Amino acid sequence: MRIARILTRLNLGGPARQALAADPVLRQRGHEVRLFTGTAESGEGDLFDRFLERGLDVVRVPGLRRRPGPIADFRAGRFLRSALREFRPDVVHTHASKAGLLGRRAAWSVGAATVHTFHGHVLEGYFPERISRMLRSTERKLAERTDAIVAVSHATADDLVRLEVVPEQRVVVVPPGVDLAALLELRARSGFLRRLVGADENALLVGVLGRLAEVKQPEKAIEVFELLQARYPDLHIVFIGDGDQWGMLERRIQSGSEAVRARVHMVGARENMVAVLSDLDVLLMTSRSEGMPVSLIEAAAAGIPVVSTPVGGVPELVAHERTGWLGESVDELGYGLAQYLDSEDLRRDAGSRARLRVRERHSGQALATRLEAVYEAAVGAHSGDALPVTEGRGAFA
Repeated sequence: MRIARILTRLNLGGPARQALAADPVLRQRGHEVRLFTGTAESGEGDLFDRFLERGLDVVRVPGLRRRPGPIADFRAGRFLRSALREFRPDVVHTHASKAGLLGRRAAWSVGAATVHTFHGHVLEGYFPERISRMLRSTERKLAERTDAIVAVSHATADDLVRLEVVPEQRVVVVPPGVDLAALLELRARSGFLRRLVGADENALLVGVLGRLAEVKQPEKAIEVFELLQARYPDLHIVFIGDGDQWGMLERRIQSGSEAVRARVHMVGARENMVAVLSDLDVLLMTSRSEGMPVSLIEAAAAGIPVVSTPVGGVPELVAHERTGWLGESVDELGYGLAQYLDSEDLRRDAGSRARLRVRERHSGQALATRLEAVYEAAVGAHSGDALPVTEGRGAFA
């Protein structure tokens, strides 16, 4: 097949990492894959060169960006229509809202089959209800013409059905897959992150990994630290990521106690996840909404237990009290984190179980196999030769 994949940007987040893991496998299997993308925002990191280094076919789309802008969106849509006419794809796979809107419209103009993945959503609780209703209506209309709707977790699929974006029989769950080989082989610390923040070998290092966005509630991680800092004088919290909450978080740290100023760190976005994760003892996530976070998959592959809010697809990934701890409140998260800070054996055992849980299910090979099946069925459905791919949404999970 000729496969066009469209992402708004190749930042260090989950969609880009998944494409980087699965697309080489699809090419090895004889498919022609071309990825179209915009430009990452400042501080997000950009994996564009990584795709080129791996010999992947990747094209910049002028005007394609996450923020709304009618003129830029028009330029991006026009470019995509022209580029897709030249490439002649059998199937176009779009990711997230902006690329999903512009990419699917361009795909329909050239008669290609379409697949769209929700890596989460902003259809409720992010904007005033009037805007949320408009977003749901737009996604509902787009979904009606899309050959396959994919959700990264059962929780995301449930939301799409509940919000009447798509009927249950038309959504399929395809969990994320990333390149886990180096993480699965990790057995020793690199020392990179500890040197960066000035923490010694015996310090307890807890990472908060991901974009610094309001939905991630990064300030709650500081509240968890404040709850535990007196009991654990060697505890350090490290924020690894960038985003629009950087300034707020920086001010929160500077206005905090001496312990907060000395032992809560912000190091920005980092591309080398092997070096970063090798130095962590626990990963902490305080989000109020998620799809299925790639950061938790990578932490599991590195043998690191996770303490997290039980949002979105997180409970599908983290087994409570076996591979990590799920808690609703700051107190519950603090209690769970304390269990792992108290016991190296508990951290090691939970990390070992986490590795087993993600090794096969969340590899790049597994993702490529699931996507290949989705693409083949979507092309068949588009041409009228097969039933829609999403007949029975657990089929590819």
